[in-house]
Amino acid sequence: MVRCFLIHTVCPVSALGAGETRVLYSRLFGPDEGMLSDQELSLEERRVLQKEKIAVVARQVRSAVALSREASGRPLVETVPGEEALALQEADGGVVRLRAGDPFSEEMSALWLGVQSLGFTLVCEPHENLLLAEGTLRNLTRHCLEHLHMLGQGSEVLLRSNRIDALLSRLLPHGQLLFLNHRFGQSLEKEVAAYMAK
Repeated sequence: MVRCFLIHTVCPVSALGAGETRVLYSRLFGPDEGMLSDQELSLEERRVLQKEKIAVVARQVRSAVALSREASGRPLVETVPGEEALALQEADGGVVRLRAGDPFSEEMSALWLGVQSLGFTLVCEPHENLLLAEGTLRNLTRHCLEHLHMLGQGSEVLLRSNRIDALLSRLLPHGQLLFLNHRFGQSLEKEVAAYMAK
């Protein structure tokens, strides 16, 4: 099962410091760990705890993206709107193993794609099929880039969260990875395209 999906910054943004990242969108799946613990936490305390866990994942992924880009030695080439497919092809990708207790109570795997200044991350349970998760992450990223025009100037990811929620409900229902055959994949593509055209 996928525990969460994040969209966050991976490059310095003028409003942030050099080592900081900003979470632009997050969606949690599965049981709330705060509900399962013995501690009695208020709703606000659980929300703050979840927000901090997500921020920890985003910082770890940002570090992995920076390391990957530095090791590859390739310069970061900015693409213009309309070249989303090219940007996705040249995206850096990888997996970060999250140890138990840092930030989740169990060990997790964080799959990430770094597309220019944006990071797209899926946090999965350790027994998940990572190839299937990578395909799902690439598919989600492609739809976000193409339909929501996230690479353009002034992209308003925060204002389009309902569209991202709709994408997730179709491509990753309740955090479950889907095995898609060709026919079902095409019908799902048509359904997503019809919704995004509204």
